[in-house]
Amino acid sequence: MEPMLLATDLDGTFLGGTDADKTSLYQLIKESPDVRLVFVTGRGIRSVLGLLEDTALPRPEYIICDVGATITHFPTMMPVEPIQSGIAAKWPGEQVREKLKTVAGLLHQEAQQQYRCSYYYDAQTDIPAAQTVAASFSCDLMLSAGKYLDVLPGGVNKGYTLLKLLEVLGTSQEQVLVAGDSMNDLAMYETGLQGVVVGGAEEELLAQTAVMRHVLQASRIGAGGILEAMEKHHAFASLIDNVGLR
Repeated sequence: MEPMLLATDLDGTFLGGTDADKTSLYQLIKESPDVRLVFVTGRGIRSVLGLLEDTALPRPEYIICDVGATITHFPTMMPVEPIQSGIAAKWPGEQVREKLKTVAGLLHQEAQQQYRCSYYYDAQTDIPAAQTVAASFSCDLMLSAGKYLDVLPGGVNKGYTLLKLLEVLGTSQEQVLVAGDSMNDLAMYETGLQGVVVGGAEEELLAQTAVMRHVLQASRIGAGGILEAMEKHHAFASLIDNVGLR
């Protein structure tokens, strides 16, 4: 049987929900060798590795970090090629960071950022100026959660990098479930992969995915929403039945 693949955001999604739901989901993954786990997050790799010091968390096989700008094979801690080299070739480097210093209202995030620039923004931030700078370097600007602003290589996002990974792995899209809760997850749903927007998600994401028939808008928060979606996914449903979670 072809392995199933869960590609999930972390904050508010895989890390969210009740303790009971998190325990059920994490145990299900740990006890299911046919499930491949991929973290898809806006966090940098160091931040994710810090989370994984908690032994309760299942270990992912791959970690897509930096909103899609980096991808690591967790067991070896090596970048996944040729995906990473392709992303690196699209990134203009320090010159875009220097130019963004001229944009009013941007507060730089203190995190390792190799192929992206990350900032906090608010109502006073000159978003049009930031968009102009990004476009001048053939980069994309992404807003999420009402406070995060990311500048990424053109065309690179969570969905782009996940699809590239599926190609490398030879995984069919029918075996995949994607999960998220904020606007930087939208690109995963735009791939057409079956997905779930977990309870408590960003209102704009709910609005954008409301017309997507392949996306479930779950009622349960975080891990509970993922379990809810697994029950309705043709590949994961039998797994839920086998462990008695339904």
